[in-house]
Parts: sequence; structure tokens; C-alpha cells
Amino acid sequence: DSFWWGADGSDNRKLHWASWDKLCVPKKGGGMGFHNLRYFNLALLGKQAWCLLSNPNSLSSHYFKAKYFPHCSFLEASESSNPSYVWRSICAERGLVNRGS
Repeated sequence: DSFWWGADGSDNRKLHWASWDKLCVPKKGGGMGFHNLRYFNLALLGKQAWCLLSNPNSLSSHYFKAKYFPHCSFLEASESSNPSYVWRSICAERGLVNRGS
């Protein structure tokens, strides 16, 4: 408790701030080992894009194909006129998957 709030026992609570870069350093390197959430999110979106490409018989592939690219492949699909946030995010990572496939 004293690490986070100060050791003097007073009501003056002190929070020890640290930069996000320092918190993301692995524990072995003296950091907290947090993951960079932006990169983690991009990796998950890339994984979803890869699943749409490599597993066309999955339920999510059927859903997205019917809604967003019924007459073309996933790699040729456009964002459409009124895309969901999820679809826009997956499309943003499509180029990464295309380069890796």
C-alpha cells in the first residue's frame, strides 16, 4: 500500500506516475511487463482478417461475406457505404494480411 499511496501515513496520497514506455518494458528488464494495447489490438484484428481469408466456412466469415463482400473475395472487398466499426477495423489490417499471405 505504501508504494502506491506514500509511506508517511498522512492523507496526502501520492501516486507514483511512470511513462507508458517504461511500463511496457518486460519484467526481466525492470518494467511492469504491460503490453502495448494498440499493437495488441492490431494483432487481434490481423488475426480476425486472417481467419476470414483462411477459413471461409466459419460463421463469422459467412456473416461478413453476406454483409460486406457477397460478390468478391475478402481481399477485394471495399469498406461499403455504411460499414460497422468492426468491419472498418478489420479492413484496416487487410493490407498487412495480404502482404503476409
